[in-house]
Order: sequence, then structure tokens, then C-alpha cells
Amino acid sequence: TLAENARRLANEALHTGTTTLETKSGYGLSVLDESRSLQVATSITSETTFLGAHVVPPDSQIDDYVNLVCGEMLAQCAPSAKWIDVFCDRGAFEVDHARAILSAGAKAGLGMRIHANQLQHGGGVQLGVELGVASCDHCTHLSQLDIDALAGASKTTVATLLPTAELCTRSPFPDARKLIDAGVTVALASDCNPGSSYTSSMPLVIALAVINMGMTCDEALWSATAGGAQALRRSDVGNLRVGSRADMVVLDATSHIHLAYRPGVQQVRAVIRGGKTVVGSL
Repeated sequence: TLAENARRLANEALHTGTTTLETKSGYGLSVLDESRSLQVATSITSETTFLGAHVVPPDSQIDDYVNLVCGEMLAQCAPSAKWIDVFCDRGAFEVDHARAILSAGAKAGLGMRIHANQLQHGGGVQLGVELGVASCDHCTHLSQLDIDALAGASKTTVATLLPTAELCTRSPFPDARKLIDAGVTVALASDCNPGSSYTSSMPLVIALAVINMGMTCDEALWSATAGGAQALRRSDVGNLRVGSRADMVVLDATSHIHLAYRPGVQQVRAVIRGGKTVVGSL
């Protein structure tokens, strides 16, 4: 059932133009469930992320759970994961615990990512920059020091903004205009999850970024493609150049600006992945 649902959602995303996706565990919070989730994830993408440190299970003490995540759970999950992530925010993990978890993952050979500053101002972004994570996800509540840190690390650490999460939780939208003007590298993603943003539509994400976050149409399209690729430290996708994978989306529109101009309208005529048409027709 889990594998069937994962394939359904990946196919849903593909039909709105997503040819490369990252997916995380984090909804089982036991050794068995986290490792099983990641094993299923490997059937739909190579960009798999171990997020055992999503929250602390209600029947666990935080120190005991951190030890489990850094120990047996990591050992079981690492073979099926490329990345490790941690939710460093209110109600989840403090900076010291997050540092220990990410460091353990890096020692096991996993790349690092972090959920940072979604719910409040905190130390998540600063920790992410310190450790050189590939992406700080959310970045909803940022101080000027956070923005400066991200700008200084723009070649290594991407701020991945998730506007549908803000839409669905009725939260303030991140100020993408301020980030871009400061020199921060910005990516856009859907944050498709059953808790706060159950959508896989990147066209909707692009529209929200333009309408609610101050991005231009060109910036939003770049952040949804090349920016997302940079957040995965990939150069073979997210662009159209010799040597890349030849992933393209053909729109039933006169310009890419219609992605923002006509929110919610199905405009994808065809999706090409690896040079082959996999959705629709040309």
C-alpha cells in the first residue's frame, strides 16, 4: 500500500511537470517504519532523505530518541538514504540535538539538510550554514543575521521556500524578494505531505511565489528548476544545456508567465524526461 501510494503521488507530480523529486521519511518514527519508508522511496527516486528526527514520539524521552536516531535507526536507514534531515524548530529538536543528528548522518556518509525557522525565529538556519547543509527548508521566520548568513553561503546552502505550506497553514509567507535582493540562492518546492501541504503542484507553487512572495516570474521559474537542482547539488537537471538529462515541460500557453497569471489552470501539454515524452504529446 505504501509503495502504491508513493508511485501515485510521484506520477501526479510528473503530470504537473516535476521530473525530479526528493522525498523524506519521518512519519513512522520507529526503526522498522523509517527503514521501510526509505526502501519504498528508492523505487521512485534516488533523492531519498532520512528524517527520523521529524518530531519526538509521544512515548519517548528526547535524549533517548536522539540516541536511537543517531544509532540503530541511522544504521538501518542509511543504506536506503542519500540525505539526512532534522526538524530544528519549536516542538521538535533544539540546535544541540540537531547538530548531533546531522553530524552522525554526515559521518555515515549522508548529505545534510535541515528544516529551519518554519514556526519561529531560532537557530536552525545558523546551524545549517555552519554545517554547510545543502538546503535550509522553510525559512519562514528570518532575522537579518539569518539572511546575511544564507547570503554568505549562497554557493553551498540554498534557502528552499515552501509557499503551499504557508497557504495551507494560514501562516505568513517568506519574503523571497528580500532574500533574493540580499544574494541568497532560493529554491521552491511543494512540501507535499499529509500534515500541512498535501499538494504536488509546482505550477501552484510558482504562482504563489509570484503573487505572495514578491518574486518575478523569471525568478520563480528559475527557483523551481535550477534552484531546486542546486538544493540537491545536481547539475544534470533543472537546466537545458549540453550534457544535462533533457528534462522539459511544454506548456499550453504563450509564455511561462501564465504559470503565475493563470493559477490553478492545467497548462502542461507534455512532459519530457531524459529526452523521451512521458506525459502528453508534442
